[in-house]
Amino acid sequence: MIHCRFRRKSRKGPATTVKAKKKAKRALALRDGEVRRDAEEIDQIEGHWQIVGDGAPLVGRQQGSRYIEELVRLQFELIKLQEWVRIKGLKVVVIFEGRDAAGKGGVIKRISEALNPRVCRVLALGTPTERERGQWYFQRYVAQLPAKGEIVLFDRSWYNRAGVEHVMGFCTKVEYEEFLVSCPVFEEMLLRSGVILIKYWFSVSDEEQERRFLERMRNPIKRWKLSPMDLKSRERWVEYSKAKDEMLAHTDTKLSPWYMVDADNKKQARLNCIAHLLQQIPYKDLRPIEIDLPSRQPDTQYKRPKKSSQNWVPRHFP
Repeated sequence: MIHCRFRRKSRKGPATTVKAKKKAKRALALRDGEVRRDAEEIDQIEGHWQIVGDGAPLVGRQQGSRYIEELVRLQFELIKLQEWVRIKGLKVVVIFEGRDAAGKGGVIKRISEALNPRVCRVLALGTPTERERGQWYFQRYVAQLPAKGEIVLFDRSWYNRAGVEHVMGFCTKVEYEEFLVSCPVFEEMLLRSGVILIKYWFSVSDEEQERRFLERMRNPIKRWKLSPMDLKSRERWVEYSKAKDEMLAHTDTKLSPWYMVDADNKKQARLNCIAHLLQQIPYKDLRPIEIDLPSRQPDTQYKRPKKSSQNWVPRHFP
């Protein structure tokens, strides 16, 4: 779309046209850079995976790949943890909260991408419906809690009431104060029922959040992450800080503590958070075993239809 826009003849002066082309080139570079970095990271991760042996990352494949090696090692441990949760019938809830652009989505992606989606699922609820607004506040979250042998990663959670709903005036003062009182009781009920509840708050500095917001504004790949609500959160930075401190004062309990993650460096935050998560649930080494590939059924008299009778996707790329 951007290419087409600047191939047309411009009615503006040469200086304006050159400036617009440079702007489009920067946007393309940002987009391509993001896609390329993700693809390279995935490629490096796959290059380090191994099932047999001790599961340690392979060394010497990439220059400066310590982050990749550590991420692969931690993801391998997550697979062991997943098998332990499944076999032992544990119920695990992990909550990720924090400032906008603090990197919650990045760590959730790195945790879930190596796991079975039937065991580990990511939950990011949207705006409540009219019916849900008339329910007990925790009701729609209760419906998403894990059964035995499941892990649920909450990309934001019931703590919306203590943050965005309170600051932006989406709930009344009475509803907000009731939440602060009832939330610890609700979480105690979950814990007593056998749910393993782990809560992370991702903390990012004002300067780093501004840098990430500007990047999202200029990058077409990330633009969808920047909502009008995110922009308003910048205007109310101090109010969000006060809301966070008040929330911690009421809900950072001995039974259900908050764990703070320094998220100014995304890669460090991912590794630190995953490593800490693995320490919260004692598990044994249930690594995948080697599988013998069975022989394929012999081809007898069956004749398959001709390829020409089927609709094939055109081969644009050799």
